[in-house]
Amino acid sequence: MSDKRNLFNKVWDLHTVQDLPGGQTQLFIGLHLIHEVTSPQAFGILRDRKLTVAFPERTVATVDHIVPTANQARPFLDNLAEQMMSAIEKNCKDFGVTLLDLKDNRQGIVHIVGPEQGLTQPGMTIVCGDSHTSTHGAFGSIAIGIGTSNVAEVLATQTMFLNRPKVRQVVVNGELASGVYAKDVILYIIQKLGVQGGVGYAYEFAGTTFDAMTMEERMTVCNMSIEGGARCGYINPDQKTIDYLKGRPFSPTGSDFDRAAAWWLSLASADDAQFDDVVTFEASDIEPTVTWGITPAQSVGVSQPLPRISDVADDEKKLIKEALEFMGMTEGQPIKGTKIDVAFIGSCTNGRISDLREAARVAEGHRVSPHVKAIVVPGSQVVRKQAMEEGLHLIFEAAGFEWREAGCSMCLAMNPDKLKDREVCASSSNRNFKGRQGSPTGRTLLMSPAMVAAAAIEGCVTDIREFSGAAV
Repeated sequence: MSDKRNLFNKVWDLHTVQDLPGGQTQLFIGLHLIHEVTSPQAFGILRDRKLTVAFPERTVATVDHIVPTANQARPFLDNLAEQMMSAIEKNCKDFGVTLLDLKDNRQGIVHIVGPEQGLTQPGMTIVCGDSHTSTHGAFGSIAIGIGTSNVAEVLATQTMFLNRPKVRQVVVNGELASGVYAKDVILYIIQKLGVQGGVGYAYEFAGTTFDAMTMEERMTVCNMSIEGGARCGYINPDQKTIDYLKGRPFSPTGSDFDRAAAWWLSLASADDAQFDDVVTFEASDIEPTVTWGITPAQSVGVSQPLPRISDVADDEKKLIKEALEFMGMTEGQPIKGTKIDVAFIGSCTNGRISDLREAARVAEGHRVSPHVKAIVVPGSQVVRKQAMEEGLHLIFEAAGFEWREAGCSMCLAMNPDKLKDREVCASSSNRNFKGRQGSPTGRTLLMSPAMVAAAAIEGCVTDIREFSGAAV
């Protein structure tokens, strides 16, 4: 008799320590990733209570949020950033936690470092004090973002108390058209289901479209599942997952890897697995997608006009009006041709080597528009090194992009990379909330790295499928 549990429930059950009378589950955490912003207070709690880190070998730290990507000389010019850096250095030393700092060639954005080092593996429970921990679900893990108090809880006990969410299968079938990327797929899903559509759910992404994606593309999709309100998102492990993990520094080796691979594959949801809800989309309906508003759900296909207030549901009218006013846009206007001031390629969503390759392919032989400031920020030192070995940095620099060190950069502006005043940024990151990129009046348009590169060159939102010289 087949196991009709989906992967999420299999992994949850395997990590259950106890079920509590109130309905919560105490869950063992297989991997705890930490960074410099949400960990100082957590370590402070441990010190105040004279506690130790329960399983330091299951905890890995890196620095990414506050690190400058232009000038990384110590001490940092930003005193608060320097304090945070000093704190994580001391805390990791005192508590025996591995730290990938700026001197470590493995350093980078936490959600890029985990997979590329083989720390992220199928069947794991993974937490981090960062919303986009859902990225790691691309490997068939339960990966959840947590708050600072939870970080302390996991450090001290390697467990935490959680409510089991329902599981929705999000199916996309078909081949993506030329110029349509994983970023477009997840923006389309969020547009259709809404930013609150996933509340109370974990998302299982399934269907031939995801089967065809690379691991890096799957990471992009899972990364933004949180933007659709889901507790996390995941994709079942397959041969691509196995091939990606083989030979990674923290992956098993030899016969241990073979045994692990067989077990990883066994976790996948069976064809008759049960779900609380199933929604289905067609890949052929998805085109290059751009956000126009102040939530990731406020997006349109690049050939489409912005919504008209009269055409939306009554409960959406207020937010639509607010977004149009903030963005300085009018209902029904085309998104294509919207002028930009800044172009940002990077983030845990789209700062991997495949993202940089696609953007470089568009940038090659062109020049950034004179009025646009364009920066490329690799997601890790490993990505940066590989990009430079391939000569991608030379392509970007020749086109007028700034080539930076690894870090979160302009995704969240907890570092020197910020928008100014009412600047409009074409961004490959994950959030377009008011103030997200450092200016309370700055405006963010989310899109794929290829679309960002095209916008940087044209000086405005451009349909990558029509971009001159881009072999999409």
